[in-house]
Amino acid sequence: MFDIITKRFWFFLISVAVILIGIIALATFGLSAGIEFSSGSILSVNFEQPVDQGELRQAMADLGYVDVIIQGTGGGDFLIRTHELTDEAKDEIEAALGQRFGALSETQFSSVSPIVATETARNAGIAVIVAAGGILLYITWAFRRMPKPFHYGTCAIIALMHDALVALGIFAILGGIMGWQVNLMFITGILTVIGYSVNNTVVVFDRIRENLKMGISADFEVVVNNSLVETLGRSLNTSTTTLIVVLALLLFVGASIQNFAVVLLVGIIAGTFSSLFIAPGLLVVWDKGEWGRFLHWLPGRRVQA
Repeated sequence: MFDIITKRFWFFLISVAVILIGIIALATFGLSAGIEFSSGSILSVNFEQPVDQGELRQAMADLGYVDVIIQGTGGGDFLIRTHELTDEAKDEIEAALGQRFGALSETQFSSVSPIVATETARNAGIAVIVAAGGILLYITWAFRRMPKPFHYGTCAIIALMHDALVALGIFAILGGIMGWQVNLMFITGILTVIGYSVNNTVVVFDRIRENLKMGISADFEVVVNNSLVETLGRSLNTSTTTLIVVLALLLFVGASIQNFAVVLLVGIIAGTFSSLFIAPGLLVVWDKGEWGRFLHWLPGRRVQA
């Protein structure tokens, strides 16, 4: 049988390294907020002729829009974001771009005022907090007949925080390099990832509960490892099939759900890792009172069970 759980500190080290990279990216680039959170207008246009993104940015600057953010999404589609536009200003931009680059069609236009943007950001934060709190309470209640049920809920929440931090770090990098923005589709993706990740975690925890009831071993670490091995195939198969669907969405649906699909892609990978290698490992660490051990653990030293 695979011995997974004794390598828990290696898995923790991998997660810490990835999260540190994400934190550095957040500190360096920050998150580029979409219009839903920072106000402004976003115009999506499609050009019949090939258009260079740099030339499009220069054309917008010539029109007086020096604060514009332009993102190409393939197939001649561009997302143009700037300060809040009136319908007249939008029409003037489209006319000027059409005269310079040839025929174009508008595929999307939306504007958000500063007041609405502030309210949206507040509601998004509340939604994430409420979701995390509800999951903590539910898992604690579901495992109430087990010793230390609060441990299960807390470890699941830590795993969810891990997934969210990984997604935030990736989007900070994408925002800094490619100009990607965090919008409502990103928040929708985060909430979906939370549900998906906790589902995988609960499957593992439930198998731990069953094995504890059957008394397969007096050693909690052995019980957790056996439970991980028994659920490993199911979790990997489920995640793989879901990834195939998400990749199809990303490749064929287009820019309208780009952020949602990318968050799902990152979140499924991070969530599968955390539900298999982080949350169960944290249960063992908590049960053995090893919270301080990782701080003194050096890579390359053989981890004793």
